[in-house]
Amino acid sequence: MKLKELAGELGLSQTTVSRALNGYPEVSEATRQRVLEAARRFDYRPNVSARRLATGRAGAIGAVLQTDRNLLVDPHYVEFLAGLGERLAEDEIDIVLSPAAGNDELASYRRIAAATRVDAVILSSPFLEDPRISLLTNLGLPFVLHGRTSTRTPHAWLDIDNEAAFRHAANHLLDLGHRRIGLINGHTNLTYASHRERGFRAALAARGIAVEERFIAEGNMTDEVGYRFTERFLNDRPSPTAILVSSMMMALGAFRAMRAAGLELGRDMSMIAHDDVFPFLNAGRMVPPMSTTRSSIRAAGTRVAELAIEVLNGRAPETVHELWPVDLVIRGSTGPVPKGA
Repeated sequence: MKLKELAGELGLSQTTVSRALNGYPEVSEATRQRVLEAARRFDYRPNVSARRLATGRAGAIGAVLQTDRNLLVDPHYVEFLAGLGERLAEDEIDIVLSPAAGNDELASYRRIAAATRVDAVILSSPFLEDPRISLLTNLGLPFVLHGRTSTRTPHAWLDIDNEAAFRHAANHLLDLGHRRIGLINGHTNLTYASHRERGFRAALAARGIAVEERFIAEGNMTDEVGYRFTERFLNDRPSPTAILVSSMMMALGAFRAMRAAGLELGRDMSMIAHDDVFPFLNAGRMVPPMSTTRSSIRAAGTRVAELAIEVLNGRAPETVHELWPVDLVIRGSTGPVPKGA
């Protein structure tokens, strides 16, 4: 069935039907639902090339891929892209990945804007002061940020409440009697890691407990980094009785270091890790099950795609601010502070 025939069946103009299918805000919700239901009933499939010509859109969302980013050890980005792609596929929108060296990312965005191959871009892993925000605003290229930044330029963003998550996690360990608590974090020039450290420090300060700076570490979110920092903590006396860890990948390394030291997780030492809900790494099926702060990064990717579509359909970017609460899931990796510790 062609667009003209579908419009004839509905008694609507081709323009109205096209705008309803493409989510234009001037079409009423009742008309939109009527058109979508008819499209499903008649198995209507729009001609993508024709639709792009009619709307003036590229039909693609862009993202910059750092060439020094090893996706084999960075499942966070892969899961986020999976959620993003699943939602965009529903509207037959492609993802265009543009490679960039670590010091060439801003130039990549300039090339993307000049090439007009995408309608918007998705930003992730924001810095506290992120120059990409003002650059894309000045270029007039729509975007949605996964995360937050202190940059004051109005923009669309979605983030999880990292500060509250790690404050609650630290409070749980404090309630169990722990006083020497370590933190293994991502790089704190990134907003999420800075906010997690802030929540951790706030929890200890509220109880009048000094943070032991020797038990705070930051690095890449890998198993090896988690192992190395935990090993260092355990070789320092007196060592921590509990640690907060910024990813499940780091937590695997921390767990290995504890086992190598002859410690039993949940009895001799406690740990809470942040869980992005990877399909291949189930915190509840570990032995012992891992206590976590939990928020699905794939679900975040899906929602960011929806928000990007809303921005393209006319929603003002400065109205797109979503801060998701984070669940604290208590399992067997946390227990009371060991006697005499």
